[in-house]
Amino acid sequence: MGAAGFWDNQEKAQVLVSEMQQLQLTVKPLTELIEGAGDLEVLLEFIEEDGSEDSIPELASTADRLQKILDHLELQAMMSAPEDGSAAYLSIQAGEGGTDSSDWAEMLLRMYLRWAERRGFNVEILDRSDAEEAGIRSATVRIEGDYAYGYLKGETGNHRLIRISPFDSAGRRHTSFAAVDVSPDLGEIAEIEINWDQDVREDTYRASGAGGQHINKTDSAIRLTHLESGVVVQCQNNRSQHKNRAEARKMLKAKLFQIEQEKRDAELAAKRGGKSKIGFGGQTVRNYVLHPDQYAKDARTGHKVGNPGPVLDGDLDGFLESFLRWGMAEN
Repeated sequence: MGAAGFWDNQEKAQVLVSEMQQLQLTVKPLTELIEGAGDLEVLLEFIEEDGSEDSIPELASTADRLQKILDHLELQAMMSAPEDGSAAYLSIQAGEGGTDSSDWAEMLLRMYLRWAERRGFNVEILDRSDAEEAGIRSATVRIEGDYAYGYLKGETGNHRLIRISPFDSAGRRHTSFAAVDVSPDLGEIAEIEINWDQDVREDTYRASGAGGQHINKTDSAIRLTHLESGVVVQCQNNRSQHKNRAEARKMLKAKLFQIEQEKRDAELAAKRGGKSKIGFGGQTVRNYVLHPDQYAKDARTGHKVGNPGPVLDGDLDGFLESFLRWGMAEN
Protein backbone atom coordinates (compact mmCIF):
# COMPACT_ATOMS: atom_id res chain seq x y z
CA MET A 1 0.00 0.00 0.00
CA GLY A 2 2.96 2.31 0.51
CA ALA A 3 4.23 1.76 -3.01
CA ALA A 4 4.12 4.62 -5.49
CA GLY A 5 1.08 4.50 -7.73
CA PHE A 6 -0.79 2.01 -5.51
CA TRP A 7 -3.99 4.06 -5.68
CA ASP A 8 -3.76 4.79 -9.41
CA ASN A 9 -6.06 1.84 -10.08
CA GLN A 10 -8.78 2.39 -7.47
CA GLU A 11 -10.66 -0.86 -8.19
CA LYS A 12 -7.56 -3.07 -7.92
CA ALA A 13 -6.36 -1.19 -4.84
CA GLN A 14 -9.70 -1.66 -3.10
CA VAL A 15 -9.60 -5.43 -3.74
CA LEU A 16 -6.16 -5.61 -2.10
CA VAL A 17 -7.28 -3.48 0.84
CA SER A 18 -10.28 -5.76 1.36
CA GLU A 19 -8.00 -8.81 1.23
CA MET A 20 -5.71 -7.24 3.82
CA GLN A 21 -8.66 -6.49 6.11
CA GLN A 22 -9.86 -10.09 5.86
CA LEU A 23 -6.38 -11.38 6.75
CA GLN A 24 -6.19 -9.02 9.72
CA LEU A 25 -9.45 -10.44 11.04
CA THR A 26 -7.61 -13.73 11.54
CA VAL A 27 -4.07 -12.55 12.31
CA LYS A 28 -5.01 -10.04 15.04
CA PRO A 29 -6.93 -12.47 17.32
CA LEU A 30 -4.32 -15.19 16.75
CA THR A 31 -1.62 -12.77 17.86
CA GLU A 32 -3.68 -11.90 20.95
CA LEU A 33 -4.03 -15.60 21.78
CA ILE A 34 -0.28 -16.22 21.45
CA GLU A 35 0.56 -13.21 23.62
CA GLY A 36 -2.18 -14.17 26.08
CA ALA A 37 -0.75 -17.67 26.42
CA GLY A 38 2.56 -16.11 27.46
CA ASP A 39 0.77 -13.96 30.03
CA LEU A 40 -0.92 -17.04 31.49
CA GLU A 41 2.44 -18.81 31.84
CA VAL A 42 3.91 -15.87 33.72
CA LEU A 43 0.94 -15.62 36.06
CA LEU A 44 1.06 -19.36 36.76
CA GLU A 45 4.77 -19.11 37.59
CA PHE A 46 4.09 -16.30 40.08
CA ILE A 47 1.42 -18.37 41.81
CA GLU A 48 3.58 -21.53 41.95
CA GLU A 49 6.75 -19.79 43.10
CA ASP A 50 5.28 -17.38 45.65
CA GLY A 51 2.37 -19.51 46.81
CA SER A 52 0.36 -16.30 46.75
CA GLU A 53 -3.22 -16.12 45.56
CA ASP A 54 -3.01 -12.43 44.64
CA SER A 55 -2.58 -13.24 40.95
CA ILE A 56 -5.52 -15.66 40.74
CA PRO A 57 -8.18 -13.00 39.85
CA GLU A 58 -5.94 -11.68 37.07
CA LEU A 59 -5.34 -15.24 35.86
CA ALA A 60 -9.09 -15.94 35.75
CA SER A 61 -9.79 -12.64 33.97
CA THR A 62 -7.11 -13.33 31.35
CA ALA A 63 -8.37 -16.87 30.79
CA ASP A 64 -11.94 -15.61 30.31
CA ARG A 65 -10.79 -12.97 27.80
CA LEU A 66 -8.80 -15.52 25.80
CA GLN A 67 -11.73 -17.96 25.84
CA LYS A 68 -13.93 -15.33 24.20
CA ILE A 69 -11.29 -14.71 21.52
CA LEU A 70 -10.96 -18.44 20.93
CA ASP A 71 -14.74 -18.87 20.61
CA HIS A 72 -14.80 -16.04 18.05
CA LEU A 73 -11.98 -17.66 16.07
CA GLU A 74 -13.80 -20.97 16.05
CA LEU A 75 -16.81 -19.24 14.49
CA GLN A 76 -14.55 -17.66 11.88
CA ALA A 77 -13.11 -21.08 11.10
CA MET A 78 -16.64 -22.25 10.38
CA MET A 79 -16.90 -19.48 7.78
CA SER A 80 -13.92 -20.55 5.70
CA ALA A 81 -15.53 -20.38 2.24
CA PRO A 82 -14.23 -17.45 0.15
CA GLU A 83 -17.69 -15.90 -0.09
CA ASP A 84 -18.30 -16.00 3.68
CA GLY A 85 -16.34 -12.80 4.21
CA SER A 86 -18.46 -10.92 1.66
CA ALA A 87 -21.28 -8.47 2.14
CA ALA A 88 -24.73 -10.02 1.86
CA TYR A 89 -27.84 -9.40 -0.21
CA LEU A 90 -30.85 -10.27 1.95
CA SER A 91 -34.30 -10.47 0.36
CA ILE A 92 -37.63 -10.90 2.15
CA GLN A 93 -40.90 -11.86 0.49
CA ALA A 94 -44.31 -12.07 2.15
CA GLY A 95 -46.10 -15.38 1.72
CA GLU A 96 -49.46 -16.85 2.64
CA GLY A 97 -51.45 -14.98 5.25
CA GLY A 98 -52.63 -11.78 3.58
CA THR A 99 -52.07 -8.57 5.54
CA ASP A 100 -50.62 -10.54 8.44
CA SER A 101 -47.86 -11.93 6.23
CA SER A 102 -47.08 -8.49 4.81
CA ASP A 103 -46.80 -7.17 8.35
CA TRP A 104 -44.66 -10.18 9.30
CA ALA A 105 -42.32 -9.53 6.36
CA GLU A 106 -41.79 -5.97 7.61
CA MET A 107 -41.15 -7.28 11.13
CA LEU A 108 -38.44 -9.55 9.72
CA LEU A 109 -36.93 -6.65 7.80
CA ARG A 110 -36.77 -4.62 11.00
CA MET A 111 -35.22 -7.59 12.84
CA TYR A 112 -32.34 -7.89 10.37
CA LEU A 113 -31.81 -4.12 10.23
CA ARG A 114 -31.58 -4.01 14.04
CA TRP A 115 -29.15 -6.97 14.03
CA ALA A 116 -26.92 -5.17 11.53
CA GLU A 117 -27.16 -1.97 13.59
CA ARG A 118 -26.06 -3.84 16.73
CA ARG A 119 -22.94 -5.02 14.91
CA GLY A 120 -22.16 -1.66 13.37
CA PHE A 121 -22.70 -2.99 9.84
CA ASN A 122 -23.63 -0.76 6.93
CA VAL A 123 -27.09 -1.32 5.45
CA GLU A 124 -28.51 -0.12 2.15
CA ILE A 125 -32.14 -0.74 1.15
CA LEU A 126 -32.01 -1.56 -2.56
CA ASP A 127 -35.67 -2.33 -3.18
CA ARG A 128 -38.87 -2.14 -1.16
CA SER A 129 -42.44 -2.84 -2.25
CA ASP A 130 -45.06 -1.78 0.31
CA ALA A 131 -48.27 -3.74 0.73
CA GLU A 132 -51.70 -2.15 0.32
CA GLU A 133 -52.82 -2.15 3.99
CA ALA A 134 -49.72 -2.71 6.11
CA GLY A 135 -46.21 -4.09 5.89
CA ILE A 136 -44.30 -4.99 2.73
CA ARG A 137 -44.72 -7.40 -0.15
CA SER A 138 -40.95 -7.68 -0.59
CA ALA A 139 -37.66 -5.94 0.15
CA THR A 140 -33.98 -6.37 -0.64
CA VAL A 141 -31.15 -4.94 1.45
CA ARG A 142 -27.37 -5.05 1.19
CA ILE A 143 -25.59 -5.63 4.50
CA GLU A 144 -21.87 -4.89 4.62
CA GLY A 145 -19.63 -5.89 7.51
CA ASP A 146 -17.10 -8.49 8.63
CA TYR A 147 -18.41 -11.93 7.57
CA ALA A 148 -21.91 -10.55 6.91
CA TYR A 149 -22.76 -13.34 4.46
CA GLY A 150 -21.06 -15.98 6.59
CA TYR A 151 -23.29 -15.13 9.55
CA LEU A 152 -26.52 -14.67 7.59
CA LYS A 153 -26.37 -17.53 5.08
CA GLY A 154 -28.31 -19.87 7.39
CA GLU A 155 -31.30 -17.50 7.38
CA THR A 156 -32.41 -18.62 3.92
CA GLY A 157 -35.79 -20.33 4.02
CA ASN A 158 -39.35 -19.87 5.32
CA HIS A 159 -39.95 -18.07 8.63
CA ARG A 160 -43.28 -18.68 10.38
CA LEU A 161 -45.07 -16.40 12.86
CA ILE A 162 -47.95 -17.53 15.10
CA ARG A 163 -49.82 -14.77 16.98
CA ILE A 164 -53.15 -13.12 17.69
CA SER A 165 -53.67 -11.07 14.55
CA PRO A 166 -53.86 -7.30 15.10
CA PHE A 167 -55.81 -7.17 11.81
CA ASP A 168 -58.54 -9.61 12.90
CA SER A 169 -61.42 -7.88 14.70
CA ALA A 170 -62.39 -11.23 16.23
CA GLY A 171 -58.94 -11.56 17.87
CA ARG A 172 -58.20 -14.96 16.38
CA ARG A 173 -54.82 -16.63 16.13
CA HIS A 174 -53.16 -16.46 12.70
CA THR A 175 -50.15 -18.15 11.11
CA SER A 176 -48.08 -16.02 8.74
CA PHE A 177 -45.17 -16.89 6.48
CA ALA A 178 -42.35 -14.94 4.87
CA ALA A 179 -39.36 -16.19 2.89
CA VAL A 180 -35.79 -14.99 3.40
CA ASP A 181 -33.07 -15.44 0.80
CA VAL A 182 -29.41 -14.53 1.32
CA SER A 183 -26.73 -14.26 -1.39
CA PRO A 184 -23.09 -13.11 -1.21
CA ASP A 185 -22.02 -9.85 -2.82
CA LEU A 186 -18.94 -10.98 -4.72
CA GLY A 187 -18.50 -7.68 -6.55
CA GLU A 188 -16.73 -8.04 -9.85
CA ILE A 189 -14.88 -11.23 -8.90
CA ALA A 190 -17.84 -13.59 -9.28
CA GLU A 191 -16.95 -16.20 -11.88
CA ILE A 192 -20.36 -16.07 -13.57
CA GLU A 193 -20.46 -15.45 -17.30
CA ILE A 194 -23.62 -13.67 -18.49
CA ASN A 195 -24.49 -12.43 -21.95
CA TRP A 196 -26.43 -9.37 -20.86
CA ASP A 197 -27.96 -8.82 -24.31
CA GLN A 198 -29.18 -12.38 -24.90
CA ASP A 199 -29.53 -14.04 -21.48
CA VAL A 200 -31.25 -11.25 -19.56
CA ARG A 201 -34.42 -9.23 -20.06
CA GLU A 202 -34.29 -5.72 -18.66
CA ASP A 203 -37.38 -3.77 -17.64
CA THR A 204 -37.48 -0.21 -16.36
CA TYR A 205 -40.15 1.33 -14.14
CA ARG A 206 -40.67 4.28 -11.88
CA ALA A 207 -39.24 3.92 -8.42
CA SER A 208 -41.78 4.25 -5.63
CA GLY A 209 -41.38 7.28 -3.42
CA ALA A 210 -42.95 9.32 -0.67
CA GLY A 211 -44.85 11.44 -3.19
CA GLY A 212 -44.76 15.17 -3.88
CA GLN A 213 -41.36 16.55 -4.68
CA HIS A 214 -39.65 13.31 -3.67
CA ILE A 215 -41.39 11.03 -6.14
CA ASN A 216 -39.25 9.77 -8.99
CA LYS A 217 -40.57 11.11 -12.28
CA THR A 218 -38.31 8.99 -14.50
CA ASP A 219 -38.06 5.24 -15.14
CA SER A 220 -34.87 4.87 -13.08
CA ALA A 221 -35.73 1.55 -11.38
CA ILE A 222 -34.35 -1.60 -13.00
CA ARG A 223 -35.71 -5.15 -13.06
CA LEU A 224 -33.55 -7.94 -14.53
CA THR A 225 -34.87 -11.39 -15.43
CA HIS A 226 -32.43 -14.20 -16.19
CA LEU A 227 -34.30 -16.05 -18.93
CA GLU A 228 -32.84 -19.52 -18.42
CA SER A 229 -33.22 -19.74 -14.64
CA GLY A 230 -36.14 -17.36 -14.16
CA VAL A 231 -34.25 -15.47 -11.43
CA VAL A 232 -35.54 -11.89 -11.02
CA VAL A 233 -33.78 -9.02 -9.24
CA GLN A 234 -34.62 -5.36 -9.05
CA CYS A 235 -33.09 -2.17 -7.69
CA GLN A 236 -34.63 1.27 -7.27
CA ASN A 237 -32.71 3.00 -4.47
CA ASN A 238 -30.62 5.27 -6.72
CA ARG A 239 -31.96 8.17 -8.79
CA SER A 240 -29.54 7.14 -11.53
CA GLN A 241 -30.70 4.35 -13.83
CA HIS A 242 -27.07 3.46 -14.54
CA LYS A 243 -26.32 2.93 -10.83
CA ASN A 244 -29.45 0.85 -10.36
CA ARG A 245 -28.50 -1.26 -13.37
CA ALA A 246 -24.98 -1.84 -12.04
CA GLU A 247 -26.30 -2.86 -8.60
CA ALA A 248 -28.97 -5.11 -10.12
CA ARG A 249 -26.33 -6.87 -12.24
CA LYS A 250 -24.25 -7.53 -9.12
CA MET A 251 -27.33 -8.93 -7.40
CA LEU A 252 -28.13 -11.19 -10.36
CA LYS A 253 -24.59 -12.54 -10.46
CA ALA A 254 -24.81 -13.20 -6.71
CA LYS A 255 -28.07 -15.13 -7.14
CA LEU A 256 -26.69 -17.22 -10.01
CA PHE A 257 -23.52 -17.93 -8.02
CA GLN A 258 -25.70 -19.11 -5.15
CA ILE A 259 -27.63 -21.44 -7.45
CA GLU A 260 -24.40 -22.93 -8.80
CA GLN A 261 -23.13 -23.52 -5.27
CA GLU A 262 -26.34 -25.30 -4.33
CA LYS A 263 -26.13 -27.50 -7.41
CA ARG A 264 -22.62 -28.56 -6.40
CA ASP A 265 -23.67 -29.34 -2.87
CA ALA A 266 -27.28 -30.51 -2.48
CA GLU A 267 -26.77 -31.17 1.23
CA LEU A 268 -25.82 -27.57 1.84
CA ALA A 269 -28.96 -26.42 0.06
CA ALA A 270 -31.06 -28.63 2.35
CA LYS A 271 -29.37 -27.28 5.49
CA ARG A 272 -30.01 -23.71 4.44
CA GLY A 273 -33.71 -24.42 4.10
CA GLY A 274 -36.04 -25.07 1.21
CA LYS A 275 -37.48 -22.16 -0.73
CA SER A 276 -40.18 -24.06 -2.56
CA LYS A 277 -43.41 -22.72 -1.08
CA ILE A 278 -43.84 -19.73 1.21
CA GLY A 279 -46.58 -21.11 3.43
CA PHE A 280 -48.08 -24.38 4.62
CA GLY A 281 -46.23 -27.28 3.07
CA GLY A 282 -42.98 -25.36 2.57
CA GLN A 283 -39.90 -26.10 4.66
CA THR A 284 -39.73 -23.80 7.70
CA VAL A 285 -36.33 -22.88 9.13
CA ARG A 286 -37.59 -20.99 12.20
CA ASN A 287 -40.81 -20.58 14.15
CA TYR A 288 -41.71 -17.46 16.12
CA VAL A 289 -44.62 -18.11 18.48
CA LEU A 290 -46.30 -15.23 20.32
CA HIS A 291 -49.51 -17.03 21.36
CA PRO A 292 -50.43 -19.05 23.35
CA ASP A 293 -46.82 -19.82 24.30
CA GLN A 294 -43.93 -17.46 23.64
CA TYR A 295 -40.73 -18.69 22.06
CA ALA A 296 -38.56 -18.69 18.95
CA LYS A 297 -37.14 -22.02 17.79
CA ASP A 298 -34.92 -23.05 14.88
CA ALA A 299 -36.39 -26.09 13.15
CA ARG A 300 -32.95 -27.37 12.07
CA THR A 301 -30.67 -26.87 15.07
CA GLY A 302 -33.29 -27.02 17.83
CA HIS A 303 -31.95 -23.76 19.31
CA LYS A 304 -34.79 -22.20 21.31
CA VAL A 305 -35.30 -18.88 23.08
CA GLY A 306 -38.14 -18.51 25.58
CA ASN A 307 -38.71 -14.81 24.92
CA PRO A 308 -39.04 -13.94 21.22
CA GLY A 309 -39.13 -10.18 21.90
CA PRO A 310 -35.34 -9.60 21.92
CA VAL A 311 -34.97 -11.89 18.88
CA LEU A 312 -37.43 -9.79 16.89
CA ASP A 313 -35.47 -6.75 18.08
CA GLY A 314 -32.28 -8.05 16.44
CA ASP A 315 -30.76 -10.38 19.05
CA LEU A 316 -30.02 -13.12 16.51
CA ASP A 317 -26.47 -14.15 17.38
CA GLY A 318 -27.54 -17.29 19.28
CA PHE A 319 -29.44 -18.59 16.23
CA LEU A 320 -26.72 -17.63 13.75
CA GLU A 321 -23.93 -19.22 15.77
CA SER A 322 -25.92 -22.39 16.51
CA PHE A 323 -26.50 -22.84 12.77
CA LEU A 324 -22.76 -22.51 12.05
CA ARG A 325 -21.88 -25.08 14.73
CA TRP A 326 -24.67 -27.39 13.56
CA GLY A 327 -23.37 -27.14 10.00
CA MET A 328 -19.88 -28.15 11.12
CA ALA A 329 -21.26 -31.09 13.09
CA GLU A 330 -23.32 -32.25 10.10
CA ASN A 331 -20.22 -32.18 7.90
